[in-house]
Amino acid sequence: MKIIVEKLRKISVEKQRIEIVERKGLGHPDTMCDSIMENVSLNLCKEYMKKFGTILHYNVDKGMLVAGGSEKKFGGGKIVVPIRLIFGDRATYKVGEKEIDVKKIAITSAKEWIKKNLRFVDPEKHVVYQVEIKPGSAELTDIFARKGKVLGANDTSAAVGYAPLSETEKIVLSTEKFLNSKNFKKEFPDGGEDVKIMGYRENTDLHLTFAMPLIDRFISSEEEYFRKKKEILERTRKFIEEKINKEKIKKLYLYYNTLDRKGRGMGGMYLTVTGTSAEDADCGQVGRGNRVNGLIALNRPTGTEAAAGKNPLSHVGKIYNVLTYKIANEIHSAIGAKEVYVWLGSQIGVPINKPMTVTVQLIGEEPTKKTEEQIKEITNRELENIDKLTRELAEGKYAVC
Repeated sequence: MKIIVEKLRKISVEKQRIEIVERKGLGHPDTMCDSIMENVSLNLCKEYMKKFGTILHYNVDKGMLVAGGSEKKFGGGKIVVPIRLIFGDRATYKVGEKEIDVKKIAITSAKEWIKKNLRFVDPEKHVVYQVEIKPGSAELTDIFARKGKVLGANDTSAAVGYAPLSETEKIVLSTEKFLNSKNFKKEFPDGGEDVKIMGYRENTDLHLTFAMPLIDRFISSEEEYFRKKKEILERTRKFIEEKINKEKIKKLYLYYNTLDRKGRGMGGMYLTVTGTSAEDADCGQVGRGNRVNGLIALNRPTGTEAAAGKNPLSHVGKIYNVLTYKIANEIHSAIGAKEVYVWLGSQIGVPINKPMTVTVQLIGEEPTKKTEEQIKEITNRELENIDKLTRELAEGKYAVC
């Protein structure tokens, strides 16, 4: 297999004057769609293995959330129009006389995820479910009947991954995880799960804007809202300042819920009944959120495939998205280049361990014969063991959003 290794004649991200990084947190409607459809995917894998001894054709990467309606008030409001979750795409319902209840699996998977991750969303009362998953086409279904160690790719597609994370990327990622951590929610139970963070770095100045609603049942007045908001801002600042590399980021500017305006009542505060804007403000869709490394990094190349919900045995939109980051991290650990980018491209029907194109690009390192050999050895090894990766993806061992 031809593996191209080249020096990328480009300034590394941390040396660029401007860097922009976003993360959509746990309760953001786009992340909800990704996470729920991925949970449907994992539960389909389990059921197929249980009933048929193998994973069959499916792709459930077309999902949409339609925002509901709520009435917020101090001390606790209510949901007046439920959130609607729409499940789309294709799945195998029956082989011979054996069947699985795809609709039930989809709805149960969604309720399971909501109950586990969103404290104030009742999956029985606050959400309605619309399952539009249909049987697959004959040709794509036939991929799973063909023999071999690995299956053929079910799409002609491409993915790119990189390593390492920049300081801005690390801060954006860790800050959202902190705000949605059990410890933070214990300290501030009134903070919702719908966290969104945007980092904008200019040279060594980092401007970090985050949004997170407060839960109306815990807030008794406008005065209390703004007092609590100030406490959360300062607690978040303390967390970041303890984490940040002060050689790389010398000034931190932190902003929280910047649409707020005192004196405008409910229209001037980011309050929710449930902790997510999905209750009345924002819709969501699979693929509009974070990449598989948990970030939306505007300075980095990225593919257009959504990984969540895709079949882990044949869909390169999932497999290659995860694999490119895995290979990039291994190469970076081995050779220490400033930045590593890995590109993989598939051809439909060709085994997934034989990509049509493999390219590794290095910043800050002119490839030597030794480093090229190391890179090719790592890349070939990962491709040869791709069947292990697909099994791990089916078991949910890799995050995809």
